[in-house]
Amino acid sequence: MKPTEGPEPGNRTLLTAFVLSGLSNHPELQHLLFFTFCLMYTITIIGNLLIFMVTLHPTLHTPMYSFLRVLSFLDVSTASTVVPKMLVNFLSEDRSISYTGCATQLYCVVFLGTTEWYLLTAMAYDRYVAICNPLRYSVLMNSRVCHSLVLLSFSGGIFVSVVQTAWVFTLPFCGPKKINYFFCDIPPLIILSCTDTSLYEKQIITATVLVIFAPFCLILVSYACILSSILKISSTESRHKAFSTCSSHLTVVTLYFGSGTSIYLQPKSTNSQDTKKVLSLVYTTVFPILNPLIYSLRNKDVKEVLIGMVAELMKK
Repeated sequence: MKPTEGPEPGNRTLLTAFVLSGLSNHPELQHLLFFTFCLMYTITIIGNLLIFMVTLHPTLHTPMYSFLRVLSFLDVSTASTVVPKMLVNFLSEDRSISYTGCATQLYCVVFLGTTEWYLLTAMAYDRYVAICNPLRYSVLMNSRVCHSLVLLSFSGGIFVSVVQTAWVFTLPFCGPKKINYFFCDIPPLIILSCTDTSLYEKQIITATVLVIFAPFCLILVSYACILSSILKISSTESRHKAFSTCSSHLTVVTLYFGSGTSIYLQPKSTNSQDTKKVLSLVYTTVFPILNPLIYSLRNKDVKEVLIGMVAELMKK
């Protein structure tokens, strides 16, 4: 891969700020986009807050719901990292973001996304133990193990985000300073670098394999064992119940895997930049809304507790 053409090394002026292009350059759409994403962000906050409160109910004190509380926290944090700045840019002509602000946003996005993916892997292990080793579930998935898995997920997220952010921001950025994205992410930043980024692209692809593919393989193995155990259940009702406890998680895993691999496996592909922008939009704004809906509408216990809480509030 050839280095990006630009000024001679001696004439290069390194950038101290970037400009986010946003979702659209049409002025007549800015207010509509502002109200649309403001509404979506509000729904995200309310939906995940409800899930968080529901899973605190005494009847839902199991590792699966502890993981779900953390998932809600990560979803709100992901949306809060991206959406507020995006909302400001809809109403402002100045869409600049400082070098430090861009690095901070990138760090948070990678940290939260990586932690969530590792957490989904831990949730797959929880479902595996619950279905394949139900008699030993309380031993294999006690509170200490649950907390350890959450801690490992966060530790993995910190490590990956530190390494990835450091890699990207050791690159020289000499212009243009406009990022064809609505937030600071690895693919659009790599394109702006004025040096040969082939080594960095290989590092990003390697990190994508380790962060996404390796956990995904573990999830597949877990579900292969789960499917084998479910098929051995003679009762149709019990088999359906076992499937229903996994369907929500499997839906979320499929969505995350598809979007994550599409965004990061070709970090400097300019031809698919608009596609990546759409996928990133779905990842950072739509998924945080969908997760509460998926886990509440497809989970009988959560629905019962939620209906009970609403009924109590109406009585008051």
